[in-house]
Amino acid sequence: MNGREKVEAAFSPEGSPEFAVMVPYESIFVRDHWSQLTRHPWWFEQSPDLADRMACLEEIIPAIGHDFMEIIPCPSRRYRQSHRMAVRPGGVFIEDTLTGQSEALVQPVIGGWEGMQPGYLGPVENPPQSIAEIEQMTPQLSPFDRESFIAQGHADLARWQLETFGADHYPFDYISTPFWSCYHLWGFAGTMAMVAHHPDLVRYACDRHLAHILQRVQQSAALGAAGVWIEDCMTDVISPAAYRELNLPYLNRLVAEIRSLGMHSIHYYCGNPMDRLDMLLESGADALALEESKKGFVVDILKIADFVQGRCTLFGNLDAINLLPQADEAALRAEIARQVAAGRRNRHRFVISLGSPVTPGTSLQRVQEYCRWSRELGS
Repeated sequence: MNGREKVEAAFSPEGSPEFAVMVPYESIFVRDHWSQLTRHPWWFEQSPDLADRMACLEEIIPAIGHDFMEIIPCPSRRYRQSHRMAVRPGGVFIEDTLTGQSEALVQPVIGGWEGMQPGYLGPVENPPQSIAEIEQMTPQLSPFDRESFIAQGHADLARWQLETFGADHYPFDYISTPFWSCYHLWGFAGTMAMVAHHPDLVRYACDRHLAHILQRVQQSAALGAAGVWIEDCMTDVISPAAYRELNLPYLNRLVAEIRSLGMHSIHYYCGNPMDRLDMLLESGADALALEESKKGFVVDILKIADFVQGRCTLFGNLDAINLLPQADEAALRAEIARQVAAGRRNRHRFVISLGSPVTPGTSLQRVQEYCRWSRELGS
């Protein structure tokens, strides 16, 4: 079985006799290990020329060696035809050949968070306090036009990816939950206060965010994704009752939309899941992924498998923070074997995976060893 076949089998009721392996949040790993993965300069990843972007992917995807592939949208053909890269002594720029204007590109920072929206890293200035202010910050969108999206060329890079790697690698996309999106409105402390005192406004914000995220799901399908990874962060800090009211209904809607478009859903729940495991299965997602044990809680993948009992596919949670970069070969192989045992307990509905993104200090060689030993022990 190739990698994609293993993933597809893991989603089936019968499960897979051989387990696929995943490096979640591949883009973070690529950002932090660029020079180890490709000989091309960092700005190729942002080039209007799809040949530049694909040249990177043709080196990066085989170098990582896992069985998944993040599917990537691209600028329209019209944009690409009128823009080009320019490398000058002062930096790297994208030039508009029609207007002569140029935009400086910023090299990604290893371990950086420069792309995060306000609210995820600190307080928000002027947080919304009314429905009108929420509407202003989350404007209503026009319906997604799949035919126009494709005709304009936004799926051209994804199609190239699928032609080159799609037979062997499972193509998927990332989205977040509506509640997790609330943090850019109010920040952490503000969101907690809103949950306690104004849950009606939180619900309204989640409704607005849901409309945006459903369009992202429709875009994922237009790109050719076979699965969607649903990131569900910072919801273990609200009560199970608040989770049921403010998060679960939106998860149900996302899962239903993903399924209606012929894709699989992977619910990645961050934090301590032990007081709401029943609700995590109530989401209806095709797969459940959890963090490794950390931050004062324990997530034993064997116990999780005993609870799930094959009711959905389970993704592994091998420790990416301490064990992956620091363990010797025997210890890492032993943990992979323990993850595999959990997969067998879950009726072979399992994918070997990490609980978190790979850390910047983890070498490419170690990630390749993890993938290689996972295939060996998971067969």
